[in-house]
Amino acid sequence: MKKLLNLLFENYTLSEEEAYQIMVDISESKYSDIEIASFLTVFNMRNITLPELNGYRRALLDLCHQVNMPNQGLDIVGTGGDGKDTFNISTLSAFVIAGAGEKVIKQGNYGASSVSGSSNMLENFGYEFSNNETKLNREYDEIGITFLHAPLFHPALKKVAPLRKSLGVKTFFNLMGPLVNPVQPTHQNLGTFDVKTARLYHYVMQNSDNKFSISTALDGYDEISLTSPTKVYTNEGEFLIQSQDFGFETIKAEEISGGISIEDNAKIFLSVLKNESSKARKNVVLANSALGLKTINPTKDLKECVAIAEESLSSGKAFEIFKKLTNR
Repeated sequence: MKKLLNLLFENYTLSEEEAYQIMVDISESKYSDIEIASFLTVFNMRNITLPELNGYRRALLDLCHQVNMPNQGLDIVGTGGDGKDTFNISTLSAFVIAGAGEKVIKQGNYGASSVSGSSNMLENFGYEFSNNETKLNREYDEIGITFLHAPLFHPALKKVAPLRKSLGVKTFFNLMGPLVNPVQPTHQNLGTFDVKTARLYHYVMQNSDNKFSISTALDGYDEISLTSPTKVYTNEGEFLIQSQDFGFETIKAEEISGGISIEDNAKIFLSVLKNESSKARKNVVLANSALGLKTINPTKDLKECVAIAEESLSSGKAFEIFKKLTNR
């Protein structure tokens, strides 16, 4: 690792095969925490290259715990690491989409640089993480949504989880998470914290068979925020989406901020699912849900997808899905 670090500090970039092998070595605990922390720091000082991203991704998918289940469904997930400390928007959107009758296969993790990742939130509500095929398939078939806690499927992610939490800043592992769902669902709604990363994702996803949408708010959110225009990349091309395209007004950042604790965020989470939240919080969830629904049904326009999401939320269907998954 010392030789490699010296090369990287001189702006050396890794080939796809070199990146692949490093990820394998990390998963096999061949490096110390200090070596890994130094390695991660490199990619906070320069952008990751496409060969590096492809190598890391391929290694994580090759090494992951394989799950025998249908891949017909949607994953909706953001990179995190945007520093915006919002509430759990994409996780809520997953329940809204499932409440609309679509299959959701969501992967998530604990927050590394934020108060509450999707795993923190679901664990708070009593959901038991598992990589057991029987449990996951039952949830998929009977409830319409299942959740894959990333460390149970990716040995490298499990290895670096405590280190990432200690560092408390985004790392390139934030970039990897949305790309390495073990099931590789047929539809993926991915959020990134900047346009450069969104473009990298676009290059990666263009070489897959999946239908996808990749979103990045121009003011730095890793999802549709309604606080600014959002750049979206899909199988059909790239677009700029405004709040008005959903039928909503532009909102202020403070209107969608999360709480300072998991408990605070849990209260916000439940208020949205119960259709009792502020208008801004509800609308930002509806907007992200709508893009997910449009990813599955590209012939529908965004306002039509908003109406479908609104019905899922106002009818209580999304909340019922949540209660079934968490046994509440």
